[in-house]
Amino acid sequence: MSDRAVPNLPSRDFDATSRFYGSWGFVEHYRDPVWLILRRGSIQLEFFPFPDLDPRESSFMCSIRVAEIDQLHAEIVRAGVPIAPAGAPRLSEIAVQRWGQRAAFLIDLDGTQLHLIEDAG
Repeated sequence: MSDRAVPNLPSRDFDATSRFYGSWGFVEHYRDPVWLILRRGSIQLEFFPFPDLDPRESSFMCSIRVAEIDQLHAEIVRAGVPIAPAGAPRLSEIAVQRWGQRAAFLIDLDGTQLHLIEDAG
């Protein structure tokens, strides 16, 4: 296995987290009362319980780099995540960012910001 880093993100409710991410392609790989691992292809996200988290005050975030951002974005929209300027969950439109890559931003149920970045290789 190659070296890798995996984000550890908060979840107020593992069932809700699994349903939310599952609606756009993640599947449960591991779950016990204190840890949840979700996978979508080669992407892995790990969650720990944080039942008292206020999503409006969350500062958790991670980046997901993908080859096909348009496809991922469309899957998230089809799952019912609104494109909106506020609220959780929500998604932004894809746009070229100041650093030169196309990206969108997803806020999940728990206020975590995921940077969805088109990987230019």
